[in-house]
Amino acid sequence: MLKQIQTTILDEVISWRRHFHANPELSYEEHETSDYIYKILSALPGLEVTRPTGTSVMAVLKGTKNSAEKPYTIAFRADIDALPIEEETELECKSKNPGVMHACGHDAHAAMLLGAANILSEKKTAINGEIRFIFQHAEEVLPGGAQELVKKGVMEGVDLAFALHVTPYERTGTICLRDGVFCAAADDFEIKIIGQGGHASTPELTIDPLMIGAEMTTNIQSIVSRKISALKAPVISITQFHAGSALNVIPEYAEIGGTIRSLHSDSRVKAREYLEQIVKGVADAHGARYELTWHLGYPAVVNDQTAVNISRAVMGEIFEEEQVIIVDDPMFGTEDFSAFSEIVPASMQFLGVHSDELGQAYPLHHPKFKIDEGALEYGVRYFVGIADKLCGR
Repeated sequence: MLKQIQTTILDEVISWRRHFHANPELSYEEHETSDYIYKILSALPGLEVTRPTGTSVMAVLKGTKNSAEKPYTIAFRADIDALPIEEETELECKSKNPGVMHACGHDAHAAMLLGAANILSEKKTAINGEIRFIFQHAEEVLPGGAQELVKKGVMEGVDLAFALHVTPYERTGTICLRDGVFCAAADDFEIKIIGQGGHASTPELTIDPLMIGAEMTTNIQSIVSRKISALKAPVISITQFHAGSALNVIPEYAEIGGTIRSLHSDSRVKAREYLEQIVKGVADAHGARYELTWHLGYPAVVNDQTAVNISRAVMGEIFEEEQVIIVDDPMFGTEDFSAFSEIVPASMQFLGVHSDELGQAYPLHHPKFKIDEGALEYGVRYFVGIADKLCGR
């Protein structure tokens, strides 16, 4: 088991992370990022490097160790896209691309996996099995790069898949462990209520889409409290309500938008069905028409117990017991790693990246989001540890 990493490699990992951070690219536009990753991986020994899509990279390490043990094929994934956010930090490696920022830690994810590939590429003769290093594009935008890579066959023959996601809510030197549902599915909706406009002084001559929309909004909230078990309840949020442009006019139409976050596949389907029933029922009762549009997002990420147990064992060799944080509840954010976890046993865990020196801990997707680069070593050691555990036998 790797107990420490050479300083030279850590310096490279930090350098790579800073390069990514200074040169962020949006989903499906990661051309320079993927070229940079491809160049680094192609210079390493023993790797077969390909471009599954125009802006993604995969490196495959096929071990040559003869062993009586079962050879595993494992996949490590790092996402590489950035967000449409104007950075507000004072870092030396601050984004050079206006309006684009690595505010979700994908720069760290890519750098840590490059570090692991660097180390493991030197250990080909000590590896029994196959390791796939997947640098995935477009995690932040539907339909998501993971789904596209699955269709390209990158997970064919894979026995287990692993990924890390940085979290600013935990300190450097800690890691979070969760079995089962890790994060939620997300389905967004848009409702256009088409009524009959008119003068505000004669509302009886109109079909008021504002009033209808307000009724829909109130009734939609009852889905969670009255239609679905509290043990499987999703989160439903109305986040937009647009109508009208004059104070003395009842508008012709109103528009409502929102999102459903769910942890269970059955409640995910039921929530959409109940919402459609409410929208139709309220609209029909008032003689209005409506248009309901769904933007179905990523399924929930579900951590497989076998894969989690492997993660737990490796964490125990890197972290002290109190540094491994057992997470009781899943998060209601989304992750397209679900495209992988749906088809192979998988484990995605959170890596703490906050320190006192950073000051306030800003959340993911915040323009002032920062990480402690000292945390990168732990991520590299995690991936190398998984490889040693499964393929070093």
